[in-house]
Amino acid sequence: YKPAFFTEDQARLVGEVAEIIIPKTTTPGAKDVGVPSFIDNMLKEVYSQKDQESFIQGLINFDEEAKKVKGNSFIECDTEEQLAFVQEQHTKAFEGGVDSGSQGWWNAGSGQEKPFILKVKELTILGFFTSQAGATEVLQYNPVPGPFQGCVPLEKVGKAWAT
Repeated sequence: YKPAFFTEDQARLVGEVAEIIIPKTTTPGAKDVGVPSFIDNMLKEVYSQKDQESFIQGLINFDEEAKKVKGNSFIECDTEEQLAFVQEQHTKAFEGGVDSGSQGWWNAGSGQEKPFILKVKELTILGFFTSQAGATEVLQYNPVPGPFQGCVPLEKVGKAWAT
């Protein structure tokens, strides 16, 4: 895809992070279903200018942190280093540490800005599970559902429903 909001380098970085979050396995990965394009479009069309600027600053800080920690920009790191860095940033975000995209300690409901890695994760998951492949190959998909059955044990259903 050709980015409309991101620069080519920013789009590539976001695409790599999205693919780490939802990699290709027996089902398509984030890149396969167009998640980088989805994120680019969401930022351009839906996010406010303040949120756009915050996301871009978080992306810049994320890459700068990768340079400090790994010695290279995120894109120049090898696959194992990229995976380790994303995991470190994710762990920091949930342990209350300062993520490279946050403006202080982040805690859900604290009024603090969400760490960059969690913003990307949220958009990746949204983009993936609203794609055709995510909704039909990963989630159960039944275009014509049967009768309503309330309180069905998960063991009987097997996995979550897309519709």
